[in-house]
Amino acid sequence: MPSRRTLLAAGAGALPARAALAQVPASPAPAWRPDRPIRFVVPFVAGGSTDVAARVIAERMGAILGQPVVVENRGGSGGNIGGEIVARAAPDGHTLLMGVTGLLSTNPHIYRTMPFDPRDLAPVSMAYTSDLVIVVPNALPVRTLGEFVTYAKARPGELSFGSSGHGASTHTAAELFLLAAGLEIQHVPYRGSGAAINDLMSGTIQMMLIQIAGAAGQIREGQVRALAATGPRRHPLIPDVPSIAEAGYPGAVATSWGCVMAPAGTPAPAVARLNRAVVEALEAPAVRERLSNAGVDGESSTPEALATFLAAEREKWGRVVREARITVD
Repeated sequence: MPSRRTLLAAGAGALPARAALAQVPASPAPAWRPDRPIRFVVPFVAGGSTDVAARVIAERMGAILGQPVVVENRGGSGGNIGGEIVARAAPDGHTLLMGVTGLLSTNPHIYRTMPFDPRDLAPVSMAYTSDLVIVVPNALPVRTLGEFVTYAKARPGELSFGSSGHGASTHTAAELFLLAAGLEIQHVPYRGSGAAINDLMSGTIQMMLIQIAGAAGQIREGQVRALAATGPRRHPLIPDVPSIAEAGYPGAVATSWGCVMAPAGTPAPAVARLNRAVVEALEAPAVRERLSNAGVDGESSTPEALATFLAAEREKWGRVVREARITVD
């Protein structure tokens, strides 16, 4: 098993630069067009940031493509249920998936048997990125990330952290930080971040990582204490909170993301047209504003750049899973 130092060095190197996902100049619109409504599967229940982002993008895509893009929530099994639905759908350009970090990068490493192979999905475009934030209860006597590390090291095995579920980005990003800091803190998985942050505020758990959009209100209102944002730099929603690199842990930079995928075998003209629709949707100022208000940053890519990004993310989070011994019970 690799040492923590080896893991962190390799993990930091595997972090793809966001510039690598930049969209190339637009090419002429391909000839393929949908001839009926497009099914856009979100592999989680309604209401979360992934669902909100999908609906914002889908609405604009529908106007661009001339056919409704209908969001369908199919949650369960860490996103595997929705992923399988799309992987097994007809590859005709009329079924899409909002793939996310846990489903495409972590699940293949933590589930002994996956209901589908990620290679059964074809990249279309990146859709968004979303930074996380490390938060603790107000009652915890720490003000900085460094103070939290000192506090936790003095209490090995006594503290716990919450996440939105086994293998979710809120879980794996926390494990990456714990590896970087050399901490042993018990994981408590929840069915979504809402219940977890409620238990954090009550002091039932002592730490969690959560998408910034899901905690910005509580942070501004002083209900929880933010110690560090996990993106590569400070986030505009919480500008007074240092980045995790500023706080002393550059090897723990982590960003969750969403991307548009289609069934493998979808014809290249269909993939190209769908890619262009995503790009155009994300270029619309109103779409970018709505995504920003939801706490995510719209970001498109070519299918080829997304394929490269996904390969790097699977490798990175696979190392974290092995080193942190993450399993699904």
